[in-house]
Amino acid sequence: MTTNGNNDNIRDLVMQAIQNIAPEITESDIDPDEDLREECDLDSMDFLNLLDALKRSCGVSIPESDYPQIRSFSALVNYLNART
Repeated sequence: MTTNGNNDNIRDLVMQAIQNIAPEITESDIDPDEDLREECDLDSMDFLNLLDALKRSCGVSIPESDYPQIRSFSALVNYLNART
């Protein structure tokens, strides 16, 4: 079971990774349930860079077959929480 502290940590890591790619984006700019790529104006290369950064910071590889499961900010945080 995931603790709130771990959830907050993962949330911070995801936000930091997004801001490394799109520094102008803040968490308040993101609707947590909408498509993350659209919310942050990420192209496919930005998205892959985001996943690579999260792999390095969280130690979780996300296979391409799981991409549909991580379309939103909330879904990505939950996905990583379930695997850390």
